[in-house]
Amino acid sequence: MKSHRLCYISRNYRGVEGSGNKAKTDNEDTLQAMGACNLGLRRTLYNNKVTTFFLDLAGIISYCFRVRKGDVILLQYPVKKYFSFICNVARARGARTVALIHDLGAMRRKRLTEQQEIKRLMHADYVIASNSVMAQWLKDKGYANKLGALGFFDYRSATTSSEKSSSDVCRVVYAGALAMRKNAFILQMPDTIGGWQMHIYGNKSGLPQLKTSENIIFHNFVPADTFIKEADADFGLVWDGDSLSSCTGSFGEYLRWNSPHKVSFYIRAGLPIIIWREAALASLVEQEGIGICVDSINELNDILPKITKEQMEDMRRNVERVSRQLADGHYLRTSLTKAVHEITGQ
Repeated sequence: MKSHRLCYISRNYRGVEGSGNKAKTDNEDTLQAMGACNLGLRRTLYNNKVTTFFLDLAGIISYCFRVRKGDVILLQYPVKKYFSFICNVARARGARTVALIHDLGAMRRKRLTEQQEIKRLMHADYVIASNSVMAQWLKDKGYANKLGALGFFDYRSATTSSEKSSSDVCRVVYAGALAMRKNAFILQMPDTIGGWQMHIYGNKSGLPQLKTSENIIFHNFVPADTFIKEADADFGLVWDGDSLSSCTGSFGEYLRWNSPHKVSFYIRAGLPIIIWREAALASLVEQEGIGICVDSINELNDILPKITKEQMEDMRRNVERVSRQLADGHYLRTSLTKAVHEITGQ
């Protein structure tokens, strides 16, 4: 007989336009569908920093009064200010905590040392790393409690992708915030692309030097659901940094460890993935048959024109399968069910 409650602590999200908050609110929706109990306040979307501080503090106070013995609490890490406190209160009450990692401060932003991050995470009874590569990194750095891995971040949306039109030229999409520090590699592309097209969705002011051409087509930013419904292309590109030959810089290197929400976004839009071969999700993309892995963007000039209609249809069928899983919260359900079983025996 089930003797534990599955719980979480909702909070104020300063808008859900950003990929991080979208992933977290999607996970809360999955938790609700799993019958989880919110020990905090109801979810709010106020943009004011002061309001956010007091609402989140009130949610933690609510949690302190409502947590009880046997509870299993999912925490979406990083939890600002309160992570260790929440874990300590849970342990004192006979409850247990599971930390799902969205981002590691020790990796890209360097806000913590590796030792500080591991020490903090050790307060949790179980950690769900973003993917298996990150899980191994945590283990290698000294995380010694129970450990699992998510894979792809789920992407809940009632919107479905449209059927793609046929084209003689392979069309690759790159969507997201444009900035020199994150995706300067795009500036080199007009001189190197051959036999395919790059369709860029974003704010052009982020890369003011970008020159469009017959192979580089720029589109203005569109809302996420509109993109999912209307994107008409063959692939979505996952690449960061200032080089075409490798993913470089802090953003590029971070692909070695993290699970970009952009991957899930492309999949929900019905787009197979092109990803750096050394990215943490590359093996999962290959395993699911939903795209291609490359060492360099320059390889695409040779690879893309040779993809057959049958190969394209096979990838799209696999993308459709994974997309349905993402829309249903499959990856969180699976990893969290495993975590609960390992720490409760149920």
